[in-house]
Amino acid sequence: MSSIPLSVLDLSPVTAGSDAPTALRRSVELAQLSESLGYRRFWLAEHHFAAVASSSTVTLIGLVAAATSSIRVGSAAVQLGHHTPVSVVEAFGTIDALHPGRLDLGLGRSGQRRKEATGSGPKPPRPEPSPEHEVDGLLIPEPFSLEGLLGSPKLAATATALQITGAEPPDFTEAVDDILALLEGTYSADGVALSAVPGEKADVEVWVFGSSKGQSAQVAGARGLPFVANYHVSPATTLEAVEAYREAFVPSRDLSEPYVVVSADVVAADDDATAQELASTYGHWVCGIRSGAGAPPYPDPASTPALSDTERAVVDDRIRTQFVGAPTTVVDGLRTLARVTGADELVITSVTHDFESRKHSHELIAREWGLAAA
Repeated sequence: MSSIPLSVLDLSPVTAGSDAPTALRRSVELAQLSESLGYRRFWLAEHHFAAVASSSTVTLIGLVAAATSSIRVGSAAVQLGHHTPVSVVEAFGTIDALHPGRLDLGLGRSGQRRKEATGSGPKPPRPEPSPEHEVDGLLIPEPFSLEGLLGSPKLAATATALQITGAEPPDFTEAVDDILALLEGTYSADGVALSAVPGEKADVEVWVFGSSKGQSAQVAGARGLPFVANYHVSPATTLEAVEAYREAFVPSRDLSEPYVVVSADVVAADDDATAQELASTYGHWVCGIRSGAGAPPYPDPASTPALSDTERAVVDDRIRTQFVGAPTTVVDGLRTLARVTGADELVITSVTHDFESRKHSHELIAREWGLAAA
């Protein structure tokens, strides 16, 4: 099982007492370390108005690509609600022109306004959430409700700030199709053929990221694209997302069968107790995100009080689905995740307040996983 590839997802977190320039320099250093250890990919997440320095993800991807030589670099994921397909393809095409054949263009639905249901009839009842359970040793918690988060004033303000006044984001399916057409050289607008320069025929691999069995999984399957299921974001719905993708899969020119990557939050240290201490403020960080305030500077365990019972209840599913401990503990959890989901590859994200501890976590996991360069 440990022979499947392992990759890295980085959020370029700003830690308490530090700043964004430091976070960016650390991301570049972590990418170089990941390459030396034998990780397959180094992906960067897009977040806005939070203590996360990868907000201009494409810019950072270009800088990371320039600072490395062989590891694949990509987005996890471009929030298509905030970008036009043309701008995405031109940006990735620019980087590919200078660092050819190394880019993963990950696409996500984030930032798109949901279309309101039409018609005068009653809305169909929402399905009851599945109770917490285990599948062959993998914890599948009860789904976390996003209703409170969707009412956040900051979230609404963020959406407003990231949109051009009067503009309406395209449907996700249409945006993905436009990106594929732009890369292929078959794109047209108003009946006029248009070529992205650079971008057309760029050697860029397109991915779709998703947290449920909904549109993202369906689009990835129907277009024959590789799919990333976000266990580290929505552990309750990962299995159904993977199943929906596989059921919808249609072979494409580049992919003859489904290809699934599953993400996981991890912290490894020399022993379980040290790892638990390093990860002890993870819940505080997630609580800030789920409150709608955005990710806060990653807290220092040495000066951060324990979560209250109310706060703990908000993030309990994320804390208990994080893989924390000595290298054998973490890798055993990752092997379970890969086995249960049938993943073809795993991508790990590891955040600690201390950067040296974060690097060490990646080193320990690479060695225990058996990466060739580790």
